[in-house]
Amino acid sequence: MGYSVREMTDERKFCSHLTLEALHRAIPPEAITAVLDAANAHEQRERKLTMTSVVWWVIALHLFSHLALDAVFAKLAKGLRFVWPDPSIQLPGAAALVYRRQQLGARPLVALFRHVCHPIATPDTPGAFRFGLRLMAIDGTTEDVPDSPANAAYWGHHPGPRGDSAFPQVQAVYLVACGTHAIVDAGFWPGHTSERMGGRRVLRSLEPGMLVLWDRGFHEYAMLAEARRRGSHVLSRLPSGVRPRLLRTLADGSQLMAIHQVSATKRRLAAHLVVRVIRYTVTDPRLVGYQEEHRVLTTLLDPDVAPALELAALYHERWESELVIDEIATHQRLAGRVLRSQHPVGVVQELYGVLLAHYALRVLMHEAAMAAGTDPDRLSFMHALEVIRDAIPEFQMTVPAQRPQLFARMLRDMAAKRLPERRPRVNPRVVKRKMSHFKLKRPEHRPSCPLDRPFRASLDLI
Repeated sequence: MGYSVREMTDERKFCSHLTLEALHRAIPPEAITAVLDAANAHEQRERKLTMTSVVWWVIALHLFSHLALDAVFAKLAKGLRFVWPDPSIQLPGAAALVYRRQQLGARPLVALFRHVCHPIATPDTPGAFRFGLRLMAIDGTTEDVPDSPANAAYWGHHPGPRGDSAFPQVQAVYLVACGTHAIVDAGFWPGHTSERMGGRRVLRSLEPGMLVLWDRGFHEYAMLAEARRRGSHVLSRLPSGVRPRLLRTLADGSQLMAIHQVSATKRRLAAHLVVRVIRYTVTDPRLVGYQEEHRVLTTLLDPDVAPALELAALYHERWESELVIDEIATHQRLAGRVLRSQHPVGVVQELYGVLLAHYALRVLMHEAAMAAGTDPDRLSFMHALEVIRDAIPEFQMTVPAQRPQLFARMLRDMAAKRLPERRPRVNPRVVKRKMSHFKLKRPEHRPSCPLDRPFRASLDLI
């Protein structure tokens, strides 16, 4: 039996019905209502747009990153327009959308992210736990934003040896669940901010029973101490210049060492943490780091519970956070595109919209993988994104009683395309294109004011 088309009445306004039913399992409508109530952000007059529909639209912007603002809203409303009794219903234009978006601000999106985005893996999720601990990772990246005066003043151009960055940049730091790729905490700062400061901030979401991985750029006594205070364990890369004090060597060759707190004057203080340091090398010449010495430290001190070789291999699961960044920057937002917002508040709102859209996708992909009895890593992110895009109007057109069947079909469609088994990672830190032969754009190359006459009037024959 096929699906039945939903019948609508126009007793309520069009925008009151506008939602993304396909994402309700990940982002419940009552959660949006709750954060709007808490922020007192509901509209004074409903008109063509409610604030609830604006929140859904901001999230949808990052499901249809290739479309203009009003075209995204048309996609969001496509199914509802099909069943709406008035076929001549007019959708709001780009100016109305931008106005409502400015009224909404960033706080409700931040609150919604904090409200709904939590770890989703269960003990049955492949690759989500090790040694009975939930695997998490911290990593950072930079995001380009439009080169407007407001963005440049707030976010800043990142300085470099060849000049400032082409666009103002946001420093983003994420706390990621390795097994599901769900981002459960995040922070955004001006581009010149240290990743380490962001790393300290996202530690607030650590819980007992977690094992968090980070690279050597985040190494800091304060981060280790805070993670342990919160009941989490750490597995991280140790910078070459850090020399912990040896306590004793264990049976598996790993070493118990003391990491000391260092004062602002670079003097060791009495406070210290006992950690376990594992030294290893890569023996395959095809792999990055061949024959180099690598050191990782962990707060898991018992070699019987967590053997040294397993920990050395496990550290490289930190790359799951790099894959999450790739999903967002390359596939969800599309490589080479800056964000849309010309003002800092809009940038923050947009960034949290990106994270909410990504989280919703990952929740549904996890559910699809569990229903199909496979690893979430084996599902294609891009395929899942296409399935969601196609499902949005279908949910709006289908009668509510049949939505559970439609949801089950959507999950089967997501799980239908499987990626091959994960290949060993070989990722040298190099880029394909390092520089351009064109001159660098400088402030004097920017137009000081709009032209007040046609271009032709600026020409003179000689």
